[in-house]
Amino acid sequence: MQGSFVSPWSATGSTSYAAQQGEGTTAHHIDSRPVAADLRAEASRSRISPKPFAAIAATLLLRRAVSSIPRGRGRRFCRKTARRASPFANVASLEINTKDMVHKNADEFCVAILGDLHIDPRKMDDYYTGRDHIKPIIQEARQKDVGVALVSLGDLGESKSVRPKETDELFAGTTECHELAAEFLSSFDVPYEVIGGNHDLEGIDEFSTDEANLAAFLRIHGKPAPQFARLIAEKTLLVGLGSTVFRSAQYTSHEVTVDDQQLQWFENLVASCPATDGWKIFVFTHAPPIGSGLRVLQENHVVNGCCWLNHSGGASTTKYIELVRKHRCIKGWFSGHFHLGQDYEDSITFPTIPRELGPYPNRGSCVFAQTSVMRAGTSRDTRQQSRLLRGNKDGFEILTINHADGGSLRLDASITYSDCLHEVGVYRHDHEELSQNSKFIKVYSPTEGDEHYVQYDEGEEVVDVFNGARVSGNTLGWWHMSCGRVLGIYDGRLVEYEPSTLAPLGLVVGQDELEGKLIYVISSGADECKIDFDKREGIEGADCADSEPLEQAVLLVDEDNSITVVQPNEDGSYWRKIVRNKMIRMKESRRVKAAKAFALKASPDDEPRVVSSWGPYTSIVGTAKKTGVAGLTTQAKIAKAWDQLGGGRLAAWREMADEIERVFNRLDKDGDGNIGASELRKAVKELDKSADEGTIMDMVQLADTDSDGKVSLEEFARLMLFQRIRTKVTNVQPA
Repeated sequence: MQGSFVSPWSATGSTSYAAQQGEGTTAHHIDSRPVAADLRAEASRSRISPKPFAAIAATLLLRRAVSSIPRGRGRRFCRKTARRASPFANVASLEINTKDMVHKNADEFCVAILGDLHIDPRKMDDYYTGRDHIKPIIQEARQKDVGVALVSLGDLGESKSVRPKETDELFAGTTECHELAAEFLSSFDVPYEVIGGNHDLEGIDEFSTDEANLAAFLRIHGKPAPQFARLIAEKTLLVGLGSTVFRSAQYTSHEVTVDDQQLQWFENLVASCPATDGWKIFVFTHAPPIGSGLRVLQENHVVNGCCWLNHSGGASTTKYIELVRKHRCIKGWFSGHFHLGQDYEDSITFPTIPRELGPYPNRGSCVFAQTSVMRAGTSRDTRQQSRLLRGNKDGFEILTINHADGGSLRLDASITYSDCLHEVGVYRHDHEELSQNSKFIKVYSPTEGDEHYVQYDEGEEVVDVFNGARVSGNTLGWWHMSCGRVLGIYDGRLVEYEPSTLAPLGLVVGQDELEGKLIYVISSGADECKIDFDKREGIEGADCADSEPLEQAVLLVDEDNSITVVQPNEDGSYWRKIVRNKMIRMKESRRVKAAKAFALKASPDDEPRVVSSWGPYTSIVGTAKKTGVAGLTTQAKIAKAWDQLGGGRLAAWREMADEIERVFNRLDKDGDGNIGASELRKAVKELDKSADEGTIMDMVQLADTDSDGKVSLEEFARLMLFQRIRTKVTNVQPA
């Protein structure tokens, strides 16, 4: 076992991190040693497992380069101007340059890490101030003759117009954006690396494809490929993976998607650098991988399914944590994406946790760290912070650079290498408590065997999940479905968790839709489909060939016994992939604007009413006879019913109208004759407590015909008087 990690910087007396801790600070000591037998097995596997050809080539390249450099000198993978048509590169094709990183202390390094920049050329003061905080740190490291680098975690430009009076063009992803970012990052007087975030290919008016946008990004920043690998110290690599999908994203464009080529490159690289040979790798991505244990997240990232790398990518979603578990050379992983500070518990997570707090989470040898932002206008919690990574052969330390406090440094965590496969981590400061905030949440992460697990017998026909208790904001629990999916209730939401990591995948049912409901899990397999799958299938079982051994349904039950069936998606998952690609939504908005302009030109004195029809349509019958488009079909039915309204019950109609107007006026806070779509939901529930969520969702969509988020009194009255006849059982269909 090597000695405890001692920071070479604090030894000079220039900054006393121990003094900055303050009296009464508790250091949380965490030892990441798994069972000895597991370690021996893992070490054995890493020695005998065959390596793919690309990994062998990479290994030979690395060893040849290292052997050719005199001891005591640093090495690096160089950034080189792109010459190939393809933006993707294999590690074996990256050249090694020894000129820029020659230093005496070959095992020491210092890396400044910048979170989401979102540069706005009108608001550069915070960036220049932050740079002035970081440059002296870099200069000090250079005076000590150690390896230095700057890493940007992407999202370089503001995702809106920076000249709104001149153009609607988004700034992020444009040539102008990347040139300004490259100029700023180059001004730190240190070689910089950058990886793409979800906004860095957002130059949709300038570039027609992701490939063209990516090529410009690489050219301007002098990158040969979206990924990078830099040798910062003796057998110590900085590795970055960038997002390469925006326009072609299947779901939300805010998902951070690393392509298959990069993922294969990364897998080959870590296999080429085993921990048993002394290699240490620090990874940089815009979003963290699922299974990282980071829990203070942006609420919209959880709801919209874009928290993690390749969030909706199926097998690739969990591939990163699987590589972390397999390759203990991965020592640290830095990410941004959430615009949240570095003061909270679980903004840094260690490979394991104290045994008294729960079971071993299996995060290999990796420490995960969340990175904040530099500019005040981009912060979600008022923090303005960057990260600093400093290390040597004995371990490393993670620090916060506080730009809101004159660039003060705070030691957050120190990690000491026990040997090549183990480390000991210590938190070095007290954590801030998470205050009540509607924009971000501290996500409850289940652990196997915790007290909130809902256990039921296999084959049980009806499961009352919370034993007769209705869901509230304090309800907490999770359970396995027979298909292996994991669902849970947290903060009044029904959430799906990824089974192998128990990290949140996304929202299934929201707070307002779930409040006051009972939750049941029932067997839904038909009797004729309950066959013995161990026996040879006969013709009588042909209709059940694809059935599960026990098919189940999730039911939400109202106080009046109205039942909502929560249907899974076609792939078997439950979380709602509800946010469509930003590129598609922007094009739709432009079509609506064009239609309004056309209507105004044809009839200047009339306010145009424009609605949209979407596909694909869904039907449970063989032939779809009606589109059911809320903006067309339902509105036509309402108009017809309104025209046919006759006398005979005028007093009753007036009384109902008065009640509707009273509710509307109470919600119309500013008296402008409109209410928000969110208030509409509350009003419908107040006027008709039996209205189920499916009906309410239809009505909200119908009312807000122009997608401006406002509903007039006339629209509100029509909705309330002519809503469709409801059944007692409705389906919540997957999006």
